[in-house]
Amino acid sequence: MPDPENSRHVEVRDDDDRTAAVAEVTTARGPDGTVRTSMYAKSEHVRPGDRAALVDEVMGLPEVKASDRMEASVPLGDAESVERLRERTDNAVLRAAGSTTLLDANLPQDGGQQAAEPSAGESPAEKRPTLLSAAGRELGPGRRP
Repeated sequence: MPDPENSRHVEVRDDDDRTAAVAEVTTARGPDGTVRTSMYAKSEHVRPGDRAALVDEVMGLPEVKASDRMEASVPLGDAESVERLRERTDNAVLRAAGSTTLLDANLPQDGGQQAAEPSAGESPAEKRPTLLSAAGRELGPGRRP
């Protein structure tokens, strides 16, 4: 069971004050550890932007900002969360594990406040995540695990 001092529950609510998306966030001991998070929408029919808002809430936590790495799990097919995680992290590696997408990435020192577009001198390919098959083999562009 996670240590309650190092575990956090984060929610994004809809206009009717119902829970739209949820994250469980756990950090390793010490300020420079790895943050682990599991994110999911409470329903298939959430408003566009709710999943991205959940990622932003998680990335804004002080313990996440103080960490160096992130391991995240999101439901397979949750493109909105994966895209926002990719935008807010560095060197993202994605892989499918059953009905889940796993993301391993470095956390930028600026707290993940980087723009969605690559910076000057950085090619778009450098920001794209590496996609791996279940066997760990790298997949080419446009291929799915």
